Amino acid sequence: MPLKDSYTLPAAADMHVHLRNAPGPIASLVTPTIRKAGIDTVFVMPNLAPKPVVSVSEALDYKSHLLALDDKVNYLMSLYLHDSITPDEIRKAQKAGIAGVKAYPKGATTNSQWGVVSFDPFHSVLQAMEEEGVVLNLHGEVPSSATDGVTVMNAEAKFLPTLKSLVDKYPKLKIVLEHCTTADAVEAVRSCGGNVVGTITAHHLSLLVDDWSANVHHYCKPSAKSPEDRRALLQAVVNSNGKFFLGTDSAPHDISSKKGKGNTAAGVFTQPYALGYVLQALEEGITRGDISESAVTQDVLEGFFSTYGRKFYNVAPASQQIKLTRGAATVEESLKSDEAEIVPFRAGEKIWGVEWL
Repeated sequence: MPLKDSYTLPAAADMHVHLRNAPGPIASLVTPTIRKAGIDTVFVMPNLAPKPVVSVSEALDYKSHLLALDDKVNYLMSLYLHDSITPDEIRKAQKAGIAGVKAYPKGATTNSQWGVVSFDPFHSVLQAMEEEGVVLNLHGEVPSSATDGVTVMNAEAKFLPTLKSLVDKYPKLKIVLEHCTTADAVEAVRSCGGNVVGTITAHHLSLLVDDWSANVHHYCKPSAKSPEDRRALLQAVVNSNGKFFLGTDSAPHDISSKKGKGNTAAGVFTQPYALGYVLQALEEGITRGDISESAVTQDVLEGFFSTYGRKFYNVAPASQQIKLTRGAATVEESLKSDEAEIVPFRAGEKIWGVEWL
């Protein structure tokens, strides 16, 4: 087998998670699974419904509810870029330890109806973020439009000029291009300075367009694309040098939202087994020849899983270690409570197990 049978690593940091409303049935199910994956730090998305997190007080209140579910996790909180946010709120956010502000193009993904149409009205807010060192987190897609020739397959590529424009206009602004899915996105991030990075999910290292077109539990936005794009993501992981790190975009939805009437909800739930999914994808990539066996080193895994993301967000190094062991766990068929049921990625399959040391 190309990879070792076990790895001892620093505890991981997942810099893009969806935990949903707390208190709430889905948050109660998924928040306790963060540490199950070997993760002690998470960057929490603000796109709650019926109202997103748009103020420091709301973010801190949300954090208090998450801590009530698991107080051993370091929750990095974020605000939703919205026309109610002011430069003063950004300065308050920096003082309160809010880690970033997430920009959703209006209509591009789950709970993005309050999102951005143009960045022009946010000039003073973005200037304040640049001055205060508050990160801008980008959902890097434009909304699908038959008139404009935009579909899920090219929505990311069509967003990249916006990334370049933001970098040119705010050269010192720290920016994360979230959940990169294309070779073009990888190249765009690499072409920018050190203050611009990208996150990569576990599932995009495995999936192709054919996988999600046949399985609602593999459908997400941005969607998985071509073999060439997947290869570029795998190569970005093993050649990151700090430009790319783990952000799972683990997005839990009740099974009724995935298989019920109407459009299926976009999101893949990977939280409990995130690191194992990445190791599995790397091994599959080696077998296909997308990456070399020698490229998957201890330093590569430590950087992608833990140290690169912490350094970018100025988070202290992990104080604990974890051990990942091949085939030591089986992905549950679903997570259930009386109020919700969530189907995880690759349900029922053998996966790497995690032990806290």
